[in-house]
Order: sequence, then C-alpha cells, then structure tokens
Amino acid sequence: MEKPEELLIAKYIHQDDELRKSVEEHRNFEAALENFNKRLYLTPGEEMEKKKLQKLKLLSKDKIFQILTKYR
Repeated sequence: MEKPEELLIAKYIHQDDELRKSVEEHRNFEAALENFNKRLYLTPGEEMEKKKLQKLKLLSKDKIFQILTKYR
C-alpha cells in the first residue's frame, strides 16, 4: 500500500474494528502467499489454493480502501 493509506490505517486501526479485521485478514493472506512463493514447486491443488488466496487478498485490500474512503 501507498504511504498515505498506511498513515490512515495507523491512525484509525484502533478505532475501527472493521478496518482492523480487514487489515489482519490482508496480512494473513499475504503471509500465506509468502509460504507458497518460497516453494520451488506447487501441486495443482496448491496452485489453486494460491490463486484463491491472491483473490482473497485483493478483495481484502479493496475493502480496506473502501473503509479508508470515509476517513479522507
């Protein structure tokens, strides 16, 4: 995320439960994807799981941006 968004998140994360939950989800998806990216080879099932996590991560990022619009 860009610096302005990070500043808004830092400012409002303790006040907004929905924002906090979305940021935690995003970070969890990012960590799970990092585990997949460390592997040299993925099974077809793991590839599908990785794609699913990428989509969920993107959705959580979109939700974070949607929440942040009310603070701008």
